[in-house]
Amino acid sequence: MEYLYHLAVLFTIYAGLAISLDLVVGYTGLLSVTHAAFYGFGAYATAILMTVYGFNFFTSVLVGIVVSMLCALLIGFVLARFKDDYYALVSFGFNIIVFSIFLNWQDLTRGPLGIPGIGKPEIFGYTFSSTLQFLVLAIVMMLIVYGIARFIVNSSFGRVLKAIREDEKAISVFGYNTKTYKLVIFVISAGMAAIGGSLFASYITFIDPSTFTLNESIFILAMIILGGLSNVRGAVLGALFLILLPEILRFVGFPTDIAAQMRQVVYGGLLIALMLYRPQGMLGEFKL
Repeated sequence: MEYLYHLAVLFTIYAGLAISLDLVVGYTGLLSVTHAAFYGFGAYATAILMTVYGFNFFTSVLVGIVVSMLCALLIGFVLARFKDDYYALVSFGFNIIVFSIFLNWQDLTRGPLGIPGIGKPEIFGYTFSSTLQFLVLAIVMMLIVYGIARFIVNSSFGRVLKAIREDEKAISVFGYNTKTYKLVIFVISAGMAAIGGSLFASYITFIDPSTFTLNESIFILAMIILGGLSNVRGAVLGALFLILLPEILRFVGFPTDIAAQMRQVVYGGLLIALMLYRPQGMLGEFKL
């Protein structure tokens, strides 16, 4: 059961990340490839504050959200000047810059050595020490992110985001400042991603820069593309698919000497097939 609880914790963390990214990519049509950076801000804020300064987990989550949102505000001003492929390329560069900071600012992040000994969440003397207890906390956090996302997409603000995705020039004619809307949703999404980073750091009790590379951003992006862009439930389904599929393939009876390679081949083939025959994803309402 511990193994299943572990997978469930990972799923809830990545579901929250996928939901937050879908607000930017799926609902607003901005191809951002920098989500792992904001994920990392939350993780490092929690790791540093808990191990060095003795902060409570929940306080460190709030600090991580603020740090992530402030960084998103700064990069968002730059990204607002770009569109389409250029937007993706600039966000790509930002992720690399943040990874380099995590790797080289050794006085703060310990660089490639990482930060060990991150504590478990505790509130009113109760510690979420077991995997099952942590799963309950992770589910609550994910539901909060899900609820915020649903509120946003069903509001007038969310309808403007969809209009920007469909035709930014047309919505600008009606007096909407599209740059402001894009900046606001980018900042909100970054804050939501920081929650996942804090959960991950406390759950694994160790972080290092290798977790927050460009590949991680692409992995989260793949979740929402597979699950379906512009659909919050699709983001959750995509996270479930990409977390469980590699684990399921472990139990397929491939020959021992080529098992790892065959799992990658089957995994990649399934993803390609889905993109060919269902390019909008499983529950998608929008195609990039």
